[in-house]
Amino acid sequence: MKTYLKRYLHHADFSIAFVYLVLVVFGLVMIYSSSFYWAVERYDWAPDHFFQQQKTNLFLAIPVFFIMSLFPYKHFKNKFVMISMVSVMFLLLILVHFIGSGGAAGSQSWLYIGPLNLQPSEVAKIVLVLYFSSLFAKKIQKGTLNDLTNSIYPPIIIMAAAVGSIMLETDVGNSMIITFVCITVIVASGVQFRVFSKLLGLIISAFLIIGILLYFFRDTIITPRRLGRLEAFFNPFAYEESFGYQIVNGYLAIGSGGLTGLGLGNSNQKYGYLPEPHTDFIMAVIAEELGIIGVVIILAGIFFLVFKGLSIALTGRDPHGRMIAAGIASIFGFQTFVNLGGMLGIIPLTGVPLPFISYGGTALILFSAALGILMNVSMFARYEKSKK
Repeated sequence: MKTYLKRYLHHADFSIAFVYLVLVVFGLVMIYSSSFYWAVERYDWAPDHFFQQQKTNLFLAIPVFFIMSLFPYKHFKNKFVMISMVSVMFLLLILVHFIGSGGAAGSQSWLYIGPLNLQPSEVAKIVLVLYFSSLFAKKIQKGTLNDLTNSIYPPIIIMAAAVGSIMLETDVGNSMIITFVCITVIVASGVQFRVFSKLLGLIISAFLIIGILLYFFRDTIITPRRLGRLEAFFNPFAYEESFGYQIVNGYLAIGSGGLTGLGLGNSNQKYGYLPEPHTDFIMAVIAEELGIIGVVIILAGIFFLVFKGLSIALTGRDPHGRMIAAGIASIFGFQTFVNLGGMLGIIPLTGVPLPFISYGGTALILFSAALGILMNVSMFARYEKSKK
């Protein structure tokens, strides 16, 4: 271990760690600012309840980040590790259908095990990136990457099973994120265009089939809540007292903030107008209190991490590391797009957390682990570059 640290640690990109720490601390401050009224009025808890919970989550997440930044990513290519990760992922995805909860929020997506709560779909994002990257890296070594039947279809079947399970939770947002993230890893693998085009045709066909099933079983699958959200997407102001309520009040928060905001703690929309202002709509509170400047700072931090991942994916020498970097960068990028897109009305509101900022232990810890893995990939890439 000492030799390992001596050889590699001085190649670590500490700018990643710095931006990470800035984001999570900033998120902690904004969670307190956005949640104290909600904690008291809705749950009759202490004003700092969510702040204290997130602080505990942070005490777990930061060590996880640094541990994973030192754990050699090449171990994820081990067959036993791959099988174990995928098995645990499916176990969690199956359990959530039997003992999961969260239906009041629109989807049965959470497992509560004693004091612990876990969202299996968040686990699936990381596991599938590591699984796809490791499997394709082995296929590249063997020279069989472009064998559609034996190299591409098996992981796609694994992905389809995971996404199908998450869709049954009625968690549409995470289903779409996982699909696009896996496609990103496939592109980063360097698979031939003719193979990728066939695969893309297969995925599009699968979505068409899903669309047909949704149409015929719309009364069962498309609940009034989801139909209302879709209608509110096209005209939120027509539904401002119901399904468009969150979006309209998000607009009011953003518009009130202007360039510099009303000042930290001075949001008006968090006082009962924005449902769950500390989770999916935390950026609306940031926009109101800190203005466009605050929003730009947060987005700059997240996109810096995305840029780092894509930079490694484009310049790294190790195909395994390149695919992991591309996959993790795409998780942060797509997650941010879906969160902000729903808030701004660009896409239908689905409800996913903003990376490193929104309240939530599962997301924070898993995003921290993913970023730690990215930092480890970066460290090895910089080491290889220095040798060259």
